[in-house]
Amino acid sequence: MPNSLLLRALLIPGIVGLPWGILAEDWPRFRGPNGSGISAESGVPLEWSESQNLAWKTDLPGPGSSSPIVWGNRAFVTCYSGYGENDGAGDMLSLNRHLLCIDTVTGDIVWEKTLAAPLPEDPYQGFISEHGYASHTPTTDGERVYAFFGKGGVYAFDFETGEELWKKDVGSRMSSKGWGSATSPILHDGRLIVNAAEESNAIYAFNPADGEELWKAEAESLVSIYGAPVIATTEDDRDDLVISVPGEIWGMNPETGKLRWFAETDLTGNISPSPVVIEDRIIQFGGYPRTMGVAIRIGGKGDISESHQIWQNNDSRSYITAPVLHEGLMYWVTDQGIACCADPETGELRYEERLDGASGRGGRGKPIYASQILVDGHLVTVTRTGGTFVIAAQPEFEVVHHNTISGDETRFQGTPAVSDGRLFLRSENALYCIAKDS
Repeated sequence: MPNSLLLRALLIPGIVGLPWGILAEDWPRFRGPNGSGISAESGVPLEWSESQNLAWKTDLPGPGSSSPIVWGNRAFVTCYSGYGENDGAGDMLSLNRHLLCIDTVTGDIVWEKTLAAPLPEDPYQGFISEHGYASHTPTTDGERVYAFFGKGGVYAFDFETGEELWKKDVGSRMSSKGWGSATSPILHDGRLIVNAAEESNAIYAFNPADGEELWKAEAESLVSIYGAPVIATTEDDRDDLVISVPGEIWGMNPETGKLRWFAETDLTGNISPSPVVIEDRIIQFGGYPRTMGVAIRIGGKGDISESHQIWQNNDSRSYITAPVLHEGLMYWVTDQGIACCADPETGELRYEERLDGASGRGGRGKPIYASQILVDGHLVTVTRTGGTFVIAAQPEFEVVHHNTISGDETRFQGTPAVSDGRLFLRSENALYCIAKDS
């Protein structure tokens, strides 16, 4: 570890006091390290309520469907206000986006940025009402925090002070389906990569320090994509930027944006889940009206449709959520509230069980929007209005806990984050920190 990073680790509150050689895990992007959804920590509370293991609650200035991220003793989350907060109430001219920096120990707001939305925006109707105007999860490298707000552009802020450092526009096209956008930016090897498929049919790479555009890849097929890209490393240590588009999975050169390989799939319509690297393969769920799962072996060149496809079926699938790996099996819960376990070698299901109570208060939309994460051998599954289920990551289906927080009747739509023995859970009303009662 470079001395500067070691010094930072030693100075971060919450890391001091940990056993030597063990550092608190950062959760710097959507679904954590490389979008795996897997936490390496143990001892995180898996049972909570408004009176048990709830360290703090911080009210947010508005709703949002993005996920919290954590670096050191700082958590970051986005939301929106002024329009579309309560079944479309308000004036579009008053629409604002917010980025909050929150102390992970106390729950205090360290700084907040409020950004007026450029207009016109997609109106609050149809699927926009399902997720709103803050659905992109930010990312950070500990020096700067990067937020993507669709037609509002890409921003970089100083990690400590919240000072706006730079802003870049990436297009202002109305969503082709009127659904808005939700892709989250990622950082890789000195590049901030932003999928602006809905805004300009393009993927961009920026210099994180000053916002300089390093490359831009355009294609008509870059549309109807709502997940975040991932990095897949081949056997010869080559990094591929993996993104799925309707009908294909792509492997791109993250240094140049050039296409290295592609694999045709039957995942058509729109792709909501993010791709996931599981062992030596990429797993991609999604598609509409036919929802299915595909496994592609990492690597290759050119058209690898036949040479690298491992399986494609209608059994291992989900329209919105993505799987996690544990002890050779993959686990997920579908947007319909069906808990699944499957063999990543074949896609064959080990079990498929409905979660009783996942629909909560019911209403419009699907019961689950958040992707699951793996914590200490358990699958943490956040439903929109039915609480959070904790499922044992084992070949036999078992619900270990069903946690609810009374008093918050808003929707929980963000994927949780984990760091330093704490779990961070966001609703449309608040950010919660789950930690062991002292």
